[in-house]
Amino acid sequence: MYPFLTLDDNTEIVYSEMRSDGTVKVYIEKPDAKDCFHHATCYLPDYKWEDIFGFSKEEIDKYQEIIESTAHLIMQFAQ
Repeated sequence: MYPFLTLDDNTEIVYSEMRSDGTVKVYIEKPDAKDCFHHATCYLPDYKWEDIFGFSKEEIDKYQEIIESTAHLIMQFAQ
């Protein structure tokens, strides 16, 4: 996994190398005092979300917007 972006609330967004099927795993992790970490996985280019823990629907929507606006860069870097 490669670092991509750190948000002002310490949320980290990292990505994998492009897989043989053309997908890229984007992993989001945020420290949390109660749960240790909240996390979620999004697969590009389909924006398929999996393994969501601790994030609200609104937070995932915010991360979706961030990923959509930078997906072209993530896909390029992952190659």
